[in-house]
Amino acid sequence: MRPHRFRDVTRIGPVQVGTHNDRRGREKHTAACTAPGCGFSADYPDRSAAELAARTHRCT
Repeated sequence: MRPHRFRDVTRIGPVQVGTHNDRRGREKHTAACTAPGCGFSADYPDRSAAELAARTHRCT
């Protein structure tokens, strides 16, 4: 399995939002927190949902 190739990566606070294609060729948008020990990441079908998750994310 090859790793995802992200494009159009944006940083919103500690969260990075990037776009990639899944194994079936569909476009997905991922929000992932880069803070040490957080572990938050999620895939969304549209970019606005991923950016909203990035803006409202709070590390615990």
